[in-house]
Amino acid sequence: MAAAEQSRTAAEIATQPHSWRRAAEAAADVVDALPRPGERVAVTGCGTSWFMAQAYAALREAAGQGETDAFASSEFPVGRAYDRVVAITRSGTTSEVLDLLGVVKGRVATTALTADANTPVVDAADRVAVLDWADEESVVQTRFATTALALLRAGLERHGELPAGAKSVERAAVDAELAVTQPLPEAALTAEQWTFLGRGWTYGLALEAALKMREAAGAWTEAYPAMEYRHGPIAVTGPGRVAWLLGSLPEGLAGDVERVGGALLADSDCAATGERALDPMADLIRAQRLAVTLAESQGADPDRPRNLSRSVILG
Repeated sequence: MAAAEQSRTAAEIATQPHSWRRAAEAAADVVDALPRPGERVAVTGCGTSWFMAQAYAALREAAGQGETDAFASSEFPVGRAYDRVVAITRSGTTSEVLDLLGVVKGRVATTALTADANTPVVDAADRVAVLDWADEESVVQTRFATTALALLRAGLERHGELPAGAKSVERAAVDAELAVTQPLPEAALTAEQWTFLGRGWTYGLALEAALKMREAAGAWTEAYPAMEYRHGPIAVTGPGRVAWLLGSLPEGLAGDVERVGGALLADSDCAATGERALDPMADLIRAQRLAVTLAESQGADPDRPRNLSRSVILG
């Protein structure tokens, strides 16, 4: 029997190590369009792009490069003063992003990260970084989102020191090569419910991991800051349910998950087994792969998720 044809989504997930390396190289050409140390910055987007904005905002502040906020474009506080607004939009056509850029135009410097140079966002923003090599056919975003974050991370590297413990984009790409080939954890494959956790910049990644599971597989997933998880959300965890941590493991969390009968997946705690911990952005790739695997196991097509379109354009 012939092997099943790989979905477009799965194929795009596998190209992320190469895309991140291209992003690191591209940062040299667009560094003047990226936030500079000391600037007060707001990062914005919708859906997946908003979660990447949250991850970058926390990472930039942790690097000491300036106050950085992240907002869904529809909830942006337009009366607040910023030195630069960075908008992330794969399609370049998302209504809320374009509307926001129109409102702030001429009042604040704007930069857009997009996958398509022939879209309205190119004229709406002052500066544009086009990541066309990371564009996707899939409705569900994977490669473009992480590549945009890789570009922003590379910009932080060029402007100064990364936060303690943070890896370079090149090292993250090496970890991504492992993440696209490693067997997925058995506990994750057989679970009935998944809760993703993060701390600092990885909380945005946790939100994105949960979204991928909902979008591609229609799965019951939630996401929380790791320390907040024990303040109520742990009630959902139990036998047959997984808490998946992206980033550093808070003291006592493993024992709490074990106490309620859940399975804790914490790649950052690999030292006990002698394995190398993956960069959290690379660990997100494993969650993307899980979403595709679960969708296919249920007979669903991850390339055609329910109720979704590639870009949201409001009438």
